[in-house]
Amino acid sequence: MMLSRRIRAGAIAFALACALPAAQAAAPLARNQAPGFYRMMLGDFEVTALSDGTVNLDIGKILTRTTPAQTQRALARSFLKDPVETSVNAYLVNTGSKLVMIDAGAGKLFGPTLGGLVASLKAAGYQPEQVDEIYITHMHADHVGGLVAEGKLVFPNAVVRADQHDADFWLSPVTLEKASKDEKGFVEGAQASLNPYAAAGKFKPFEGTTELLPGITGVAAHGHTPGHAIYVIESKGQKLVLWGDLMHVAAVQFANPAVTIQFDSDSKAAAVQRKKAFAAAAKGGYWVAAAHLPFPGIGHLRSDGSGYAFIPVNYSVPR
Repeated sequence: MMLSRRIRAGAIAFALACALPAAQAAAPLARNQAPGFYRMMLGDFEVTALSDGTVNLDIGKILTRTTPAQTQRALARSFLKDPVETSVNAYLVNTGSKLVMIDAGAGKLFGPTLGGLVASLKAAGYQPEQVDEIYITHMHADHVGGLVAEGKLVFPNAVVRADQHDADFWLSPVTLEKASKDEKGFVEGAQASLNPYAAAGKFKPFEGTTELLPGITGVAAHGHTPGHAIYVIESKGQKLVLWGDLMHVAAVQFANPAVTIQFDSDSKAAAVQRKKAFAAAAKGGYWVAAAHLPFPGIGHLRSDGSGYAFIPVNYSVPR
């Protein structure tokens, strides 16, 4: 009797298995990420990091005040090698009364792996029309290219602000006329991105340390470009400083802030600004974020011998 029951059970299981569709041996590789955003509270402000994507950079060829061999050793310590997949980040600050975005991504100016800012913005629960103000750290293509698409304002209700020195340089017809072949694309990209806002009366540059909104201050940090600026966000005793391009390669420049990059218009001044910012952040213990730190690019800095160590934000859900 027992054997008969086992035979019947086995037969039923075999029949059911035959009735099920055959399993697919291999699903296709997705090869993409979801639109990227990360949210945190800063006092009463809500800060959202937005990913525009990543771009491969040959770090050994573009860093200066170092050697390719030194760069490769530094990368290896962080389990990296050239080309380094480099994040491009922007940041959204909701003050409760204003929605402010710092930098605007690359749009279509930097290749197909970038240009995801609007998708990340929408995934974070916002529409481009809701952005009230956009603060630009500097006018390189990967920071302003997302302002315009097919000649139209991507953020039609936003006022764009940037340091006057960057506006004077990048938006000048003289700069375009004198630009070398390699530089001309950067100048054309800046003008194509900013001029439509200027024509609409929506571009308002500032000069020097300027409170742009209660709790948000623009601070001159010239060097990487003639008018590079950083932005200080403060609420309820908490502080976040958005560095823009004060640094590019975490694996190299935190250990050695003297290392510069070919994209600096004044590498000596850029190094001074970086050292100043690193020392202040380590001493003050406040939050920092940068455009090219691995996404979301937010964390703290502490002194580590002759250099610094970056401690990324611990993942959390705002409550």
